[in-house]
Amino acid sequence: MDLDNEITIARPPDEVYDYLADIANHAEFTDHFLVDWRLTREDTYGVGAGARWKSKAPLNRFPWGDSTIVEAERPKRIVVVGRAGKYNRNRTIGVYELERAAGGGTRVRYTYSSEPKLASDRLLERVAGGWTKRKHRKAMRRLQSILEEDYGRGKRPTIAGGPRKPATGAPFRG
Repeated sequence: MDLDNEITIARPPDEVYDYLADIANHAEFTDHFLVDWRLTREDTYGVGAGARWKSKAPLNRFPWGDSTIVEAERPKRIVVVGRAGKYNRNRTIGVYELERAAGGGTRVRYTYSSEPKLASDRLLERVAGGWTKRKHRKAMRRLQSILEEDYGRGKRPTIAGGPRKPATGAPFRG
């Protein structure tokens, strides 16, 4: 599956880049279809920052996936690669390309593609393809509203393996 989205945000490219280069912020504008985000390291900014998440895609029996920033060229480009599906066998890649727009804003072009490994994975992708495209378009609109109006922020994720709540009546041994 390949999809492209483009949106203009009324903020300077450096500001948009700084927001997108922090993988923890991705949960804020994608939490309508990617939930239960867990960060893979303390430093959430730049190359190497990653997260695991759960997809709400229909008919998806293996919803967990991961994303890692592998390229960050300030203030022009951020590349996020990942894996999803059963045994994390399906590769994904998301590319954010930023360029200066009229009036000091930023044109953000987001390209997403996935490489399903098996025929069953390709079938599932075809079934959920329209759903996925709609969710990515909405994510771009949410990104715009967060950066322009500070509106529509989702919940910031936690680091994997963080403290757990104790069972009722059990002492907490964190």
